[in-house]
Order: sequence, then C-alpha cells, then structure tokens
Amino acid sequence: MRLALGITYRGTAYHGWQSQPDGCTVQDHLEKALTQFAVAPIHTVCAGRTDTGVHGLNQVVHFDTDRGRDPFSWVRGTNRYLPGDIAVQWCVPVADDFHARNLARGRRYAYIVVESPVKPSIDRGSVGWTFRPLDGEAMRRAAAHLIGEHDFSAFRSADCQALSPVKLMREITIERHGAYWRFDFEAVAFLHHMIRNLMGCLIAVGTGTRPSDWVAEVLASRSRERAAPTFAPDGLYFLGPRYDAHHGLPTRTAGFDWLPGGSSR
Repeated sequence: MRLALGITYRGTAYHGWQSQPDGCTVQDHLEKALTQFAVAPIHTVCAGRTDTGVHGLNQVVHFDTDRGRDPFSWVRGTNRYLPGDIAVQWCVPVADDFHARNLARGRRYAYIVVESPVKPSIDRGSVGWTFRPLDGEAMRRAAAHLIGEHDFSAFRSADCQALSPVKLMREITIERHGAYWRFDFEAVAFLHHMIRNLMGCLIAVGTGTRPSDWVAEVLASRSRERAAPTFAPDGLYFLGPRYDAHHGLPTRTAGFDWLPGGSSR
C-alpha cells in the first residue's frame, strides 16, 4: 500500500532535504528511521526539496510498503528512531497513484525576519535579521510586481535544475507582529534559492536602499546580477504543498501556531 506522511524538521543541522552521500540530510534520517521501524528498506518521494538550513512545517512524502500497520503506529514507531529536530506528524493511506510531488497544486513558504538593533540569540537560526527599520508599504508595493506568471531568472540560483524559469506566483503577503515580520509566498512551484533571492530584494526595498519599482526592473532584466544578494536560510519555512481535498491530507501541523501570526493563517 501507499502511505503519505507529514514531516516537521528544524533544518539548521542538515544539508537540506535531498539524500546525499554524507547522510546528513532530512531525507537520509527519515528513510533510515522508516527502514528501522519497518524492518525493510523504505524510499520516500517528497513534495518539495529544501536547502541547507531551511525548516519544514508540513513536508509531505509518500512511500510504498507491504507492512500492515496502523497509520498512527507509523507515526510513533518512526519517531522513535528520529533525532529530536525531525518528527513525523501524521500518516494517511493514499491511492496507489498518489504522488507527493507531481500532484501538488501549489507550494507555500513563510519567511520570518526579526527587526532589531541587535542580533538574535534565543531565536538564532530560526529567523532572519535586519538591524534597519523596514517599511511595510514599500515592500508590499514591490511584492505586487511579482504576482502572476513571470520569468524569474533574476531570482534563480546558478545551480537550479528546473526546466523552465517561468513560474506562477499566486500570492505574497507581508505582515508585522511586534518585532517580527512574516512574509508568505505561494506559487505553483519555486526555483532554487528563489525565495531567498526575493527576500534579499524585498529587504533592500524595506530598508530604503532601493525603491519599490526597482523590483520590477530586476524581474524584467532576467539577470541574477541585477538582484540583491541571497538572504540567509535561517528564517525560511516550507509550509507544505496544497493538494485537491479528496486526498484527505492535513494542511497544518502544530508548528504553524508557533510562527508569528500562525493562528490566523
């Protein structure tokens, strides 16, 4: 049978999601734990890969198994073998043709930035940081240029393996919660480093280094050299994919309420 899992993880200690020879990735640890619990090799397919240092609040994977165990047994049993910063949150049986990546209708990310004259400490690794004040309205005007279907080459990593730089950005919201700013992005799919490169530009606008319309110029240029430097991965969270409702998969985990503004999104 085919099962889908929802995974949360703190990405600070890992070299991203995708399995690597050094074994220091979230996928490596998850598959090792699943294999130990199932007493059989397990290979997973994820909804969206994340980079080094990026966190996950509802990463979705699927895998096939002939082990007949209750869904919650997969949750508790697998978590027994996982490190403390990775956890299976839910397990749902799915149709044999379900595919975590190919059937995703969209993907959601949030970036959390703390605006403070001094560097983060207790939330170090969990937030981005700016010591300069941010102008929310200027950033929202800049973000409006990014909505719709565009060639996002100017915000694409040189290592990106996507077949096309054209992506559909559905929504960008920017909210302030005390000292913390929350940036939410939803698109059908994203390029490698796309959000971190967008964040670099939005922060440049927010701090007054660049005007709002500059983002439109960068987008139109299709040149990575015209954009701001890539922002840190620390405050980036993969909120998970969106699927058609008939698959019956949870869209939230408890970690959503931990983020600023989480209970209202």
